[in-house]
Amino acid sequence: MLNKLKKPTSKQITVFVLALAVICTFTVIPVFAADVSTAIESTWNAAKGQIKSVVNNVVFPVVDVILAVLFFVKIGTAYFDYRKHGQFEFAAPAILFACLIFTLTAPLYIWGIVGM
Repeated sequence: MLNKLKKPTSKQITVFVLALAVICTFTVIPVFAADVSTAIESTWNAAKGQIKSVVNNVVFPVVDVILAVLFFVKIGTAYFDYRKHGQFEFAAPAILFACLIFTLTAPLYIWGIVGM
């Protein structure tokens, strides 16, 4: 009966070696996670001030200008629609105005929400 054992084929050996390699790889990954997290934290702490100044001095003013232009264009088109149809639509200008107020005041409170 012991003579009836089959020799493993090369395909079976390949699958076994591949499974062993995957198991070894996944057992090593948690060791590197601590190194990666400390690298990410130190990079974030180093760049936090620069990110805040760029967002305050570049991103918010650009968004404010775009919203202001869109707001005044929408006010103009709403006025011309009012002259043509006799009905003034408040929804779109009101939404744009609310977004403009939100982005104008966002630098005052957004960093407290984000945690910077």
